[in-house]
Amino acid sequence: MPPRLNFHTAARSLTIRSRPIAATYQPRIAHVVSRRGFAEEKQPATGPNQDILPGVSEEARDMGDITGETKPEIEQGTPIQDILKRDPEALKKAPAVIKEELDAEKKAADVENTTFGNLLALGQLEKASEGEYVGHKFGLPDLPLPKDGNLHYRYDPVVDQVTNLLMAHGKLSVAQRNMAYILNHLRTSPPPTPNPLRPLLPGSPPASHLPLNPVLYLTLAIDSIAPLLRIRSQKGAAGGGAALQIPVPLGLRQRRRTAIQWILDSANKRQSRGSGKFQFAQRFADEIISVVEGRSTVWEKRSLVHKTGTSARANLMFGQRRRRIAH
Repeated sequence: MPPRLNFHTAARSLTIRSRPIAATYQPRIAHVVSRRGFAEEKQPATGPNQDILPGVSEEARDMGDITGETKPEIEQGTPIQDILKRDPEALKKAPAVIKEELDAEKKAADVENTTFGNLLALGQLEKASEGEYVGHKFGLPDLPLPKDGNLHYRYDPVVDQVTNLLMAHGKLSVAQRNMAYILNHLRTSPPPTPNPLRPLLPGSPPASHLPLNPVLYLTLAIDSIAPLLRIRSQKGAAGGGAALQIPVPLGLRQRRRTAIQWILDSANKRQSRGSGKFQFAQRFADEIISVVEGRSTVWEKRSLVHKTGTSARANLMFGQRRRRIAH
């Protein structure tokens, strides 16, 4: 007898559903249908036209935005003048009317950009066209050049001579420094007070103007005391072995040399007012001021030489009498 079928036991191993399974899940649709990132907004173009450059007008507009200059209107297109400025070959074949307009614009731009330096250069070019010398800080020398127009005469003759006489033991640089100190001392010192009993050279400037020109100051002091002659002693010419004093006239450079030597001797006898390497130069400058004011003993030496020469002027014919006797 077959086993008895139990309905409950069979129901446990079977799944009984009343209706077929239907898909109840449906994907949600957002309000924004598509949302892409910033990098995905513009996909790189592909194909033969992916590297197309902007047009001439677009490039000019972009440059105008950067530089702040006037930019062309894209809707109206680029003026033909702007295109011709960038294309020299096309400019050569352009009509004459367009060339004249471009030349007028260029001249107007040059006038706006003209500076003071450009105007000065134009003035110099105009003078050069008339035959004048331009472009030199100092005027050109007159031709022919003088004999002393070289480096050996680049200093004032009096300053050069005084510097050479100040030099000791061949130290020219030391003498030049002393000369610079002397001129600076004369420039910064108070104006001198001349002595009417010992006048300076006629035609000299007022004493208040001398510190303004120290070279003239020095030259005036030296030339004012420079003797006109020297006394030469001729041994045995007076008879009985006595010397005869004969006056001899001096040239300009010889006169100045004698005056400078006198000033140097008086400066060496002066007492220094302090200490330092410029004490001798200071004593020399003080002696120059004393000469201009008439307080120096150099005036007495000059007066003595002139008196001796005046008393011995009869001896000027000594050499001529001697030559007559020989003949």
